[in-house]
Amino acid sequence: MTVLILTSEEDVTADMVVVHLNASGVPVVRLDPADLPGGVALSGEYVHGAFRGHLQSAGRLVSISGLRSVWVRRPGEAATRASEPSAWLTEESTQALYGMLRGSDARWMNHPDAARRARHKPWQLRHAQRCGLPVPATLITTFPQAAREFADRYPDLVVKPVSGAHPQDPPRAVPTSRVAPDADFTAVAYGPTLLQRRVGKKADIRLTVVGDRLLAARKATDEAADPDDPASVDVRFASSDIPWRATDVPPRVADAVRTYLRSAELAYGAFDFAEDADGTWWFLECNQSGQFGFVEVETEQPIARTVAEWLARPGPQEQTHVNGENSRVC
Repeated sequence: MTVLILTSEEDVTADMVVVHLNASGVPVVRLDPADLPGGVALSGEYVHGAFRGHLQSAGRLVSISGLRSVWVRRPGEAATRASEPSAWLTEESTQALYGMLRGSDARWMNHPDAARRARHKPWQLRHAQRCGLPVPATLITTFPQAAREFADRYPDLVVKPVSGAHPQDPPRAVPTSRVAPDADFTAVAYGPTLLQRRVGKKADIRLTVVGDRLLAARKATDEAADPDDPASVDVRFASSDIPWRATDVPPRVADAVRTYLRSAELAYGAFDFAEDADGTWWFLECNQSGQFGFVEVETEQPIARTVAEWLARPGPQEQTHVNGENSRVC
């Protein structure tokens, strides 16, 4: 039985997992949907009530029925490297590839339908609340007056993208920033704006969850840093002089996080928390395909090995109800 990894060629995080799969003798096929058709080929036959499907990449042929798991890591958009790319070809290739894979008995990390829903930050915030995780007071609005009133109630705010994406090409990270006390909210009317009460944090927490395994890392806040500096607000821009350290997960957080993933039908999640002076972990977001290499390098936590062990585990995917009743209740 083979592990299929859908990701880009330059994905170093996936490389770390492949090393462990190779060491354990588990067959692996890695491909990028961007290379379909061309470097990647597929075929599926539906005859006499049965399905036979195959994928080919880098000269290797794998049966779709012979997949034990599929890791949707950081795949490119289908057919974008075709000799004559088009929106039509991308849609045809996407439907063919993921449609066939959805018909397999493979275990998913993470299932495309569950992953698509879990990307939406507004959904994450409400889901976290339902699962018992503390969420900072947050407003997403296009009403300038609503933003002004929210700022009156919570004078110390940060602003961040709703999607995490940047409108320019190539995309670049937009830092979470503090909102000035005299901010003019008129521009809120031109696009959804996410305002959130700033957590006076003493540390950032990255909690990587693989199945039921929780691996948490803590990065202390630089007390000497300017509180208005993006590096003080957004850990992605924080000083590398302060290392990530492995840390324990409070039992209540552990229970809530496991509930979050189970009811979201995810096998993997990278959670970001802000730890305040009282030790409360405030939920910020959960990236269903978040990076973990930098955490493993600094903390020596066996995250890549844990992912590899999950992917290599025998047995079919448990029955789920993506977008069904159990996705709404924790």
